[in-house]
Amino acid sequence: MAAAVGTGLFRAITVSPPLHGIVKHEPGVKPAHHCGTNGCFTNPWPSFRERPRWNMFFSVLSNQIRNMPKVPDNISSLIPASTPNWGMGENVNSIKATWLGHACYLIELPTPAGATRGARIILDPALSHRCFSSEYLGPGRITPVPCKTEEIPEVDAIVLSHNHYDHTDTKSLQKLVKQHNAHVFAPLGNRPYLESCSIPHSNIHIFDWWESSQITVDLPSSAKSDSSSEGHNQSSTVQATFKVICTPCQHFSGRSANDRAKTLWASWAIEEILSSPSIPGSGDGEARAPKKIWFGGDTGYRTVFDGENEDDVPVCPAFKEIGEKIGPFDFAMIPIGAYDPRSLFSSVHASPKDSVAIFKDVKAKKALAMHWGTWILTTEPIMDPPRLLKEECHKSGVPEGDFDICGLGETRFF
Repeated sequence: MAAAVGTGLFRAITVSPPLHGIVKHEPGVKPAHHCGTNGCFTNPWPSFRERPRWNMFFSVLSNQIRNMPKVPDNISSLIPASTPNWGMGENVNSIKATWLGHACYLIELPTPAGATRGARIILDPALSHRCFSSEYLGPGRITPVPCKTEEIPEVDAIVLSHNHYDHTDTKSLQKLVKQHNAHVFAPLGNRPYLESCSIPHSNIHIFDWWESSQITVDLPSSAKSDSSSEGHNQSSTVQATFKVICTPCQHFSGRSANDRAKTLWASWAIEEILSSPSIPGSGDGEARAPKKIWFGGDTGYRTVFDGENEDDVPVCPAFKEIGEKIGPFDFAMIPIGAYDPRSLFSSVHASPKDSVAIFKDVKAKKALAMHWGTWILTTEPIMDPPRLLKEECHKSGVPEGDFDICGLGETRFF
């Protein structure tokens, strides 16, 4: 299969075919996560135990009705929102991460020498008011999106963890692809849905766990001073290259009552590939290592049923494997919310205690929290996730600020 080449409105993006190699599978034998019933995918670890589906549905519905948490009157000060500036013009040698709510971050990799910006990747862009199949039903946001989708600067890649509505939003995808001609990276089984969104076949790239691709983007050159900062001169561009790696997580998928686990779920690693070891603008040839990022998507860590001690149940081994095979990571985005009650949600949603364990397992140097403070999906109090995260970091010896929370629209540098 040849590399896919997409020509954006002003730039070229080249994507290599998915490559195996990080984890070897025995020829002719299905990987363990392909061995679910009725052709579905599965979580192949003792850390995942599932309740009967009919019981789960009614338990979740009943729990939500009886125990819906109250939105604090001062939510806008507790979770501040500001119009993003995307860190433009600042810290060109750093990763820039801007939180747009829930699990959506806009990432900009370090700026190559001679370019006006670094490669940009947006993760799980669900930017509509509701996370459901209808814009009139389902959970509505309790905090605002910090900007309009149309105000997001040029995006090169869209990375999706799985197809749940709070992570994969049709309108957001359609707007971003139309506006930027971005390429979309998603786990197995998601091509039919993405093509139904009118995304060009050549812009869709589908991966199994441990597959990777190399992406090269032609970025605008800073040499052409009479053009805007985002403008492109076809004869004056600078190439940036990075790798995306589809990595495991413990979750499930589905957008209707009859497609549960028909498509795969994933976390993702992103690794900068340097054409030159020198730091842009340093002028002294000073070397640095390529930056590495990990995006947790949506994941559980262990399954805890009523009456069980969570310290006695198995934990998911995938995260240590990710840390050993790909880490350490300069920066990670890790979910911290939607975990209560534990007997219902522990298998698929990490608690803050789980999140800190994942932080350590993947060998993250720094992390920001996500998957909280946007929609009410479960029954823990709105501000419990960041409070408990701070407590768990302290208990586990994670230095203050290494695993942090940020405001909506805020850009952090790593």
